Amino acid sequence: MSTDRFGNAIDPGVGYARGSLLQGSADEVSRLAQAGRVAADFVAREGIDKIAICTGNLRFYPASPDDLSLLCEEWIGPGLFGEELRQVAIAHLGGQGHEAAAVVNRTSAGIVATVLAHAGGRPVLSLVPAGDRSHASVTRGARLAGVEVREVHDLTGVQRVLAEDQPALMVVTPVTSELAMLDDDLMRDAVAAGNSAGCVTFLDDAYGARFRPVLHDGGASLSFGADLVITNADKAGLTGPRAGVLCGEHAALIPVQAKASELGIEARAPVAVGAMRSLQSFTPDLLIQEAQDGQDLSDALEAALGANRVTRSALGPKIDEQDAMEVVLGMAGVGSSELVPAEVTAAVGMLMLRDKGIVTVNTHGQPGGRVSIRLKPTSGAVARAGGAMAVADCLMSAMRQTARHLHDKTWFAATLFGDT
Repeated sequence: MSTDRFGNAIDPGVGYARGSLLQGSADEVSRLAQAGRVAADFVAREGIDKIAICTGNLRFYPASPDDLSLLCEEWIGPGLFGEELRQVAIAHLGGQGHEAAAVVNRTSAGIVATVLAHAGGRPVLSLVPAGDRSHASVTRGARLAGVEVREVHDLTGVQRVLAEDQPALMVVTPVTSELAMLDDDLMRDAVAAGNSAGCVTFLDDAYGARFRPVLHDGGASLSFGADLVITNADKAGLTGPRAGVLCGEHAALIPVQAKASELGIEARAPVAVGAMRSLQSFTPDLLIQEAQDGQDLSDALEAALGANRVTRSALGPKIDEQDAMEVVLGMAGVGSSELVPAEVTAAVGMLMLRDKGIVTVNTHGQPGGRVSIRLKPTSGAVARAGGAMAVADCLMSAMRQTARHLHDKTWFAATLFGDT
């Protein structure tokens, strides 16, 4: 079993070390509940307009009053907006016009449903950028399907797994949540190889559907020849709600829709309408402004922590959880701690939420999500927090507060879970 640089065993299912407080998904759900309480307290004090969402997911609900009274009706509504949804999904993802579309209640749900529908009892081939890993929903879906995941990072790996394991499904992740990105030519060649081998080819383009074309002049999601594509309705310039939009070949999509319906993870009419309106409201300028705000945050954090501690992405800065742990240990003047990096970054995030209304994945991320400190500001978030330097100052203050309590597990438990 691999360990982090502090000697903590890394849970291969999530890619980071579990601790005595955040032992698993149940504890992460309890942390999420506490984040809701902390956020509610902040809104009661400061108002909703001071909340600064830096998760990269805006998650508003853009439906109109007319939508609520007509299209959101559960029985008749889907038939009224179904074709409009299909057309906007095809346009957004760069299809040819014949593709089918559907909405599921989370992108993760769509990935799990796709794995269950198409794995066929064989290992799932997963192509991800070098240095990163498959999304947790790929591995969890494979576990539910009773199959393994064969993770590769290049075309040679794709060809080897296709020949040795004869997978029925290949998942390609063009852009990970860490914003590592695959080359367009690699994706095109990998999809072609998968199609030739009889695989169902599936692009998890949650970020990439907009991130690649707008910021990197990449190809549209459906231009690579994959059978299916999924994207988030609330990432990279979209407003929300939280949902996954699937689009692709009818024969590949129908089994996924069936599996999602069996599991109760299909989107009901109100969520599907909101996802459709989110796609319709997208303009590249929204994403470009988010990217500029992210660069301003990167500048501010580099000034506060040094460039060696901050990794820049096109949408904002990241501090690896192990680097964050080292910073906090240094502030505390100690060399080690019983806590693991995930617990330290969760505490830092909770303090940023409490003190400045800054929402991060360290407080609001789902179980198994990344635990690095990532600041991907959504539209207007940096301004609502008082500017990039104010966000950096808040982060440094949260780290110092965490350092002062580094050996107090009672404080950590109260910070992460509340008085309960």
